[in-house]
Amino acid sequence: MLPGQPPTFRQPSAAERPWWWRLEDASGEALEVAGYADQRFGTQGDAESWVGEIWPELAEHGVAAVTLFEHDRRVYGPMPLTA
Repeated sequence: MLPGQPPTFRQPSAAERPWWWRLEDASGEALEVAGYADQRFGTQGDAESWVGEIWPELAEHGVAAVTLFEHDRRVYGPMPLTA
């Protein structure tokens, strides 16, 4: 049996990156947008910076609002994605 992968070669676990955004449509239903919905972050600041940079792209994919979570705890939101 081989040892586990070193940290530099494996994907971080949810415990290591507990912050994530739920992407929502205009009715508040969760959206699965490929390449965006599975993003996880190590800190709240990293998560907020990410959504601050890419919110126009999310809006183009039909995302109307986002809600921030730490693990399963809702931190805030829904926050509308408007200019």
